[in-house]
Amino acid sequence: MQHESLWNEAVAFTRSKSPASFEQWFSGVQFDGMTDGVVSLRARDEFVREWVDQHFLPTLLDYLRSQTGWSMQIAWSVGGELERPVASSRGEPAEGRARTLSNGAHAVRATDDVGAPSANDEPPVSRRPVTAKTSAPPLEGLNPKYTFANFVVGPSNQLAHAAAIGAAGGVGPRHNPLFLCGGTGLGKTHLVHAVAHRIRAERPQSRILYVSAEKFVNEFVQALQENRMSEFRSRYRERCDVLLIDDIQFLASKTQTQEEFFHAFNALHQADKQIIFTSDKYPQQLERMEERLVSRFSWGLVADIQGPELETRVAILRKKAQMEQIDLADEVVLYLAQTIRSNVRELEGTLIRLAAKSSLLGRLVDLDFARQEIAATTSPRANEAGVDDIQRVVCHHFKLRTSDLLSKDRHKSIAFARHVAMYLCKQRLKCSFPELGRAFGNRDHTTVMSAVRKVQHLRTTDPDVRAHLEALERKLGTND
Repeated sequence: MQHESLWNEAVAFTRSKSPASFEQWFSGVQFDGMTDGVVSLRARDEFVREWVDQHFLPTLLDYLRSQTGWSMQIAWSVGGELERPVASSRGEPAEGRARTLSNGAHAVRATDDVGAPSANDEPPVSRRPVTAKTSAPPLEGLNPKYTFANFVVGPSNQLAHAAAIGAAGGVGPRHNPLFLCGGTGLGKTHLVHAVAHRIRAERPQSRILYVSAEKFVNEFVQALQENRMSEFRSRYRERCDVLLIDDIQFLASKTQTQEEFFHAFNALHQADKQIIFTSDKYPQQLERMEERLVSRFSWGLVADIQGPELETRVAILRKKAQMEQIDLADEVVLYLAQTIRSNVRELEGTLIRLAAKSSLLGRLVDLDFARQEIAATTSPRANEAGVDDIQRVVCHHFKLRTSDLLSKDRHKSIAFARHVAMYLCKQRLKCSFPELGRAFGNRDHTTVMSAVRKVQHLRTTDPDVRAHLEALERKLGTND
């Protein structure tokens, strides 16, 4: 009930800002629960969802973050009967409930007059995050910090995050299997661990198996050598309700293991047991993987995670600094976010290294200190090109002007050059799709995503495109 009490406090605080409008709109919203920093809400229709999302949720979420320190997220569902609306259309709390929201020093009384709060009403003081109860021991190999509450969501990982919540039994569609793909250090394993933590907390009796593909291979080989295949098959086919496998690409070229995994997959899928994979490549890009397995990997949802855009990198740094109790000025956060672009793991690792060095030297992590340490630990790249450099080289190669790449002109030759430039920027600079969209005439990140995938496909199927790319890469120099 602690979560519901916290939600009620946030509602009372938000209602006090605009009582009449709040009652009108939240009579079409239902609170379905809150777990690991994810608030599940149901809206009567899409219009209500959009209005509440834009006009009320910033205040409500800010309040929840201030009380818990969590990275709060909203999981919406739309439609269906609302049995417990947050407010009634008559300006009364839902179901006429009167709740006393205690914080020790202050209390907010939610009564029939809650739409007109007293001038003395104040939000409760900050408190520690509510810890979900669990009656089951932690699973082997899981990082206790990898929860949904600690996962920072942005455009680059929004689909994967929503799909993971659905797979864990939360609001939203459940895809089976769920295939999470993306480069190293972008949060795939974090989401898999978060699913396991959520299922274990809400359904302790569930039999969850979390292994790396390498461990699966090793267990299979050992079972063969020790004549324990029946035990191995029982573990992965019968005594398993949720199967989570990291780095599935490790099965490539291992013919016997793929055969065994194929049958385990079929048994679990037919029994509607949730299966989640992570990989550094899309299913179709997995070399030396049986076609029937590649096909099954795509049966449910393939959700990719890209490098975080600047805003998300800033949020990740702030979240990590808060968790590790590191005092970090805004200017340092912005500098690190602009400098470290490759992945979340490097971003967080840089922060921890700076904090450790500053503690050792007795110095604050200020902007000068951050610049000195980054310069000392980062190998300079004399030939490293930026977005402007790549755009200039591509334009020279295709005899175009830079303004052509940034324009809305969709002529075939200009569009192709633009796509090639986007592809090269993504491959060489590891920029996020939103960042590249802004660099190419403020285009939507989905446009850049489509262009990169198109050129990536053409590189393997069209010799002319491959020749263009190789010539451009020679002009740009090596990019190790």
